[in-house]
Amino acid sequence: MSDQSHALNYMNYLAVDELLSLQRPVSEGPEHDELLFITIHQVYELWFKQLLHELEQAQRQMAAGDTQHVLATLNRVKAILAVCIQQIDVLITMTPLQFGAFRARLESASGFQSAQFRELEALLGRRDGRFASHLLAQHREKVEARMQAPSLWDSALRYLNGCGFTIPAEILERDVTEHYVSDARVREAVLEVYRSGHQAGLVCEQLVDIEVSLREWRFRHVMMVERTIGTKQGTGGSSGVGYLSSTLQHPHSFPELWEARENF
Repeated sequence: MSDQSHALNYMNYLAVDELLSLQRPVSEGPEHDELLFITIHQVYELWFKQLLHELEQAQRQMAAGDTQHVLATLNRVKAILAVCIQQIDVLITMTPLQFGAFRARLESASGFQSAQFRELEALLGRRDGRFASHLLAQHREKVEARMQAPSLWDSALRYLNGCGFTIPAEILERDVTEHYVSDARVREAVLEVYRSGHQAGLVCEQLVDIEVSLREWRFRHVMMVERTIGTKQGTGGSSGVGYLSSTLQHPHSFPELWEARENF
């Protein structure tokens, strides 16, 4: 007889019992709405994991000059970001009073501490030695490793060069641990990509769409926090809405793609 308890099935393949045990409210009762709060943020972390997974794949596909698969992967990234934006609609069904019923029990816990989102920012080009300093050592090391590797834009520039659009050697060989600075020669190469009708132009547009989606998510997040706690200090010691609003002003991840629009 086969041992059915060890056979692969839906429940053990997805580790459903373990997954459903990971929502652990800390409020007394517990407060009804705390489960929603936990679930939403755990799902965000799963999507952040998937975004990192997909963007790493896009970088490998760019290195191989595989335009069709790059387009498919970046399209998936856009679809995931659309879901992340839509999740805010679920979270804002929780009123300020409902959140306030358990907020104090969160103590120092804060979305500011999401290591995976910091990794995502680093992969998209953020280079800041301080923005991961508040994380635990094992998480900080992962973010620092991302900042020492080529960003998505670095990979895209190498891809464009491989497609025949000349990117200066000093740009391709730059120190990727340093903040990327826009270059007029890269802007001219980007304009050539668009004017040529090459499919690389579609890749560029996918990158623009991804940045637009990420900025929309940030904006919706800021508005959600403000409607929930106003301008009060955020959990974990952050300045709350003040800090989140400042993230809307981050430099573009793909600067020449935006600058090129002034010359179309």
